[in-house]
Amino acid sequence: MLTRRIIPCLDVQDGQTVKGVHFVNLRRVGDPVTLGQFYARQGADELVYLDITATVENRRAWVEMVQRVAQKINIPFTVGGGIRTIGDVEKMLQAGADKVSVNSAAVQEPALVNRMAREFGSQCIVIAIDARQEGGEWWVYTHGGRQRTFWRAIDWAREVTERGAGEILLTSMNHDGTRNGFALDITRQLAEMLPIPVIASGGAGRMEHFLKVFREGKADAALAASVFHFGHFTIPQLKQFLKMNGIEVRL
Repeated sequence: MLTRRIIPCLDVQDGQTVKGVHFVNLRRVGDPVTLGQFYARQGADELVYLDITATVENRRAWVEMVQRVAQKINIPFTVGGGIRTIGDVEKMLQAGADKVSVNSAAVQEPALVNRMAREFGSQCIVIAIDARQEGGEWWVYTHGGRQRTFWRAIDWAREVTERGAGEILLTSMNHDGTRNGFALDITRQLAEMLPIPVIASGGAGRMEHFLKVFREGKADAALAASVFHFGHFTIPQLKQFLKMNGIEVRL
């Protein structure tokens, strides 16, 4: 049976972990390296670090933070935010990241996904899809959820998979930070359609939501932030609950 992964997400702004609702109204929740160590000790399977306001002038500080994370934690972690070039990917992997997450740059230049996969291997390339449901259809957004594209989420996920992406990180903007549950329908559509893993993100509020996204959403992994940052429950509690309900997890 496939082992499902639990992945805390740390959105980083100006060197601090932050969390908002629908991508806005951000609150500071702590040092990203210290939080990463805490989640690793708790039994997180992986971590995702996202520089949510990545700019050129902050790139050096971001690389240094990635190096500190790599020195302090012993589980795989993904880095995203402002990844635009082959050189950016190389810097993050050399700094110690196991994978990079790419969103806006891939939409602007889809061939970048091919080049990244050829250069570093598909296993290193995560394509982040920020999707918003409007009028019954899921549309891809870029630039931190600020710009709508012409891509439907399903079509874009298929496109990047064919170009060599190794994993999809699907975030529902409608559900982000609401703690009302994951977007099960679109998650299941992608999980059943694609030959690569799908990580569900956006909306976790109760342990039952994780159970549903694995059972009904068919997700390979579930990512969450506020429920862990604000202590609604711990990763060991969540994994024990999932195990008791027939979901295979690493304890």
